[in-house]
Amino acid sequence: MDCFTHVASPLGRLTLASDGEALTGLWLDGQKYFAATLHAPADEREVPVFAETRRWLSEYFAGTRPDFTPLLHPEGSPFRRAVWELLLAIPYGERVSYGELAAMYRERYGAQTSPRAIGGAVGHNPVSLIIPCHRVVGSGGALTGYAGGTERKAFLLALESAHRSDAR
Repeated sequence: MDCFTHVASPLGRLTLASDGEALTGLWLDGQKYFAATLHAPADEREVPVFAETRRWLSEYFAGTRPDFTPLLHPEGSPFRRAVWELLLAIPYGERVSYGELAAMYRERYGAQTSPRAIGGAVGHNPVSLIIPCHRVVGSGGALTGYAGGTERKAFLLALESAHRSDAR
């Protein structure tokens, strides 16, 4: 059975979800596709991965690149999961365009895909922040689309940029 909890952050309240073992969701309250992969009935209760995620978030919002990733089980199609794996490879403080991500997908998986298809997968990322969809920008670096809003995306990019040289 799924469970969830809430965490305060500089971006507002976050909702975390788990299958009891791994993190399955991390949403900024009010974002597009909020809790889309949280299955009812879900209990509000604590599980160990929530404590690990809180520690990750605390380090991240302090401007440090966490040197660990909580166990993740994001739910999505094989294509979306492949794109989310690519997102995990984007270094802290770096940005890539949707077109560059499509090229990375082609290189890794040997299949052609469009930047628009990549954008759809990025936009449905159920584990915001940890799977860093905020690091994907439009061509020319434009802050296009972010399920949590472009002002939050700008905040996250500025946080990482300000602390990039301090990252471990």
